[in-house]
Amino acid sequence: MDTASGAQRPAFQHDATDGPSPGLRLSGSLDTAAVERSWGPLRDRVRLLAREAGGGTLPVDVTGLSYCDGAGAALLHALERDAAAGGVTLELVGATRMVEEQLAPYRELDAVTPARGEGRSDWRSRWTNAVGQVGRAGWEQMAFIGELGRALGAALRHPRQVRWGDTFRVAEVAGFQALPIVSLIAFLMGVILAFQSAIAMRQFGAEIFVADLVAVSLFRELGPLMMAILLAGRSGAAFAAEIGTMKVNEEVNALQTMALDPVRFLVVPKVLAGILVAPLLALYANLIGLLGAALVLQGFGIPWVAFLNQVTGAVSLSDLFSGLFKAGVFGLLVASVGCLRGLQTGNGAAAVGGSTTSAVVTAIILIVVFDGLFAVLFYHLGV
Repeated sequence: MDTASGAQRPAFQHDATDGPSPGLRLSGSLDTAAVERSWGPLRDRVRLLAREAGGGTLPVDVTGLSYCDGAGAALLHALERDAAAGGVTLELVGATRMVEEQLAPYRELDAVTPARGEGRSDWRSRWTNAVGQVGRAGWEQMAFIGELGRALGAALRHPRQVRWGDTFRVAEVAGFQALPIVSLIAFLMGVILAFQSAIAMRQFGAEIFVADLVAVSLFRELGPLMMAILLAGRSGAAFAAEIGTMKVNEEVNALQTMALDPVRFLVVPKVLAGILVAPLLALYANLIGLLGAALVLQGFGIPWVAFLNQVTGAVSLSDLFSGLFKAGVFGLLVASVGCLRGLQTGNGAAAVGGSTTSAVVTAIILIVVFDGLFAVLFYHLGV
């Protein structure tokens, strides 16, 4: 071990090397005092040599270094980065084990940090990552759709294997317990539609046709749509939170360990409950909405019998069953999206909250998209 004091070590020097290519020669003791004196001039000289070289390798002979501490290693590392910024690779010729060991931590840190910076600034990398995330998300959803279709097909072929107890329990929570909020929203929707329509129709003395407008709007569009949005806010979020909590508590992994399919065990009962409950809730919402409209029209002098005759004449079976079919599809979407987001939950309570929010938002978006598709389809089919 070198026990000599800083004053007894040879002074640090740097000069140009002999040869056809430009280079540097470092000698002496590269300690803190030497770094303090040489930091700026030596870095300026390396930048100048890098510009003059225009590429390739810049040799730096460090054979004559008798001592190098952490400050000296920091200077050498800074010279390497200055040369790299000028498009030149700095080559330490004759570096001893002491110098390499002092430089190793700086090089390791340099190897990690620029990679992160380039990942943030390179738009190609960001685009590739975004495409990869979309592809992975699409693959997960397609795989879930395939697994759910297989499980529902197996349930149709073997009804006794379905957990009907859980199905009816979920149907009770998602359907029967949702009747109060569905009643309130549907009643108010019928009242609002009747009032807004009656104000316009009153100018022409056609208040009686408000019954036709409200009935067709509720049966074909608003009844299934209101029910689906309420179902997404209540049941879709509950499905995602329930399965997400099981995922966080590793109960889903326990089911897989016991050779139980989570899709068949957890998802199928909820999806079947959603398909069964959604048309019933839509039908109930239609009736409550008509009741609210009838009460409003009573104030405009239209009796119950006249209102009922107008509704039965305006609404056909195609209006009723097209709305119920849409409601069944919406129920399938809400339940399956809620279960999918629950199965995709990560670790921690925040992940459960994120899955719940994502389930509601995704379900509402899909409801609106499919509602538009149904509108175009029913128009071309003449329904």
